[in-house]
Parts: sequence; C-alpha cells; structure tokens
Amino acid sequence: MIDTVRAALLRIFDLGGPVVILLGALSILVAAVILYKLWQFAAAGVGRHKALREAVEAWDMGNRMAARRHLDASRSYLRPVVAMALDGQLDAERLGAEAEARFARLESGLRLLDSIAQLAPLLGLFGTVLGMISAFQALQDAGAQVDPSLLAGGIWVALLTTAVGLAVAMPTALVLSWFEGRMDAERVLAQKALRTILAPAGQVEVATPPVRSAVHA
Repeated sequence: MIDTVRAALLRIFDLGGPVVILLGALSILVAAVILYKLWQFAAAGVGRHKALREAVEAWDMGNRMAARRHLDASRSYLRPVVAMALDGQLDAERLGAEAEARFARLESGLRLLDSIAQLAPLLGLFGTVLGMISAFQALQDAGAQVDPSLLAGGIWVALLTTAVGLAVAMPTALVLSWFEGRMDAERVLAQKALRTILAPAGQVEVATPPVRSAVHA
C-alpha cells in the first residue's frame, strides 16, 4: 500500500515537474504547521475555560472568595490576565494588551497558512501555463505530422499542476478558517471576562450621604 502511494506520488512529481515538487514541499510545510498549532492550542487550553468562566461569574455575583478559588483551579492561558484584573488592575487597555500578547503567540503561523492558501492556486496555474507552452512548442516542432494525442497529453499534464495547487490550497484554507474562528471566540471570551470583572453586576455601591451646609445664625 505504501509502495503504491509512493510510486503514484513519484509519477505525479515526474509529470508535473518542479512546480509540483514545490507544491509538494508546501504541503509538507502546511501539515507541519497545522500539527504544531493543534498541539499549541491543546497545550494552552484553547476552548477549555470552564474554571475561568466560573471565576468570572462568581466575581460578577460578588462572591470574591469563590472567584479566587475557581481561578486557582483554572489552567487557561488567560488566567494571568484575569488574575491581574482581580488583583486590582483597572486599566482596561493594559489588560487588553496582556490578552493580545497571548493571542499573538497563538496566532503565530496562521499568516503563513494564509499565504500558502493564496499562493498554491497561483503556483498551480503557473505550472499549467508552462505546461501549455511546452505542449504547443512540441506541436509546432511536429510540423505537418501533428499527433492530436501529443497535444492532449501535454494539456492534461499541464492541468495536473492546477489540480495539485487546488488540492493544497483548499484544505489549508479550511483549516485556517477553523483556527481563526477559534481565536475570534477566544477574543470574545477575554473581552467579556475583563469587562465583567471591571464592572461586576454584584458590586454594591455605598451611597454617599449628602453634605449639609452649615446654617449660620
């Protein structure tokens, strides 16, 4: 089975030329980046914020001790940012910058996937154009003894690079969209958590008695 797949891949590379080899290298790079990002997301606990949510909800209801207890049990990468807010950091911009710094680490590599998703179809088209040029040159060299199979064979080989380019680009774009969707959800969660901590609904405001002016006799 493995030998059959290997032979098929080698045949595709032989037919497609250097463009297909380049696309094959890009596909290996994409697979490596995707596996690394999946590991990074799992290690950071992306999407697993149950204890963090419970801490924010407890703080919102005014239960400070329960909020601290839930936060201590959290393994979320956003825990240090929430802890800063609970410890009295009231600068929303500072807290937002701390959260963005953590988002930036999780988003590293996504721009590369985006570039490959856009570049792979263009490389495939470029290989097709080169293949068509070679096919028509062979047709011209044949002169009067034109063999239609020669042109047809050159065309399908040329179109092979476009198919390989699309095969690389489509799954890359799909996975990239999934990663970006997860990061958008993480930003919404962080923004809601920080705003809730800075302005909790359970905060009791102590009314300041009106100051009575002295009455002069």
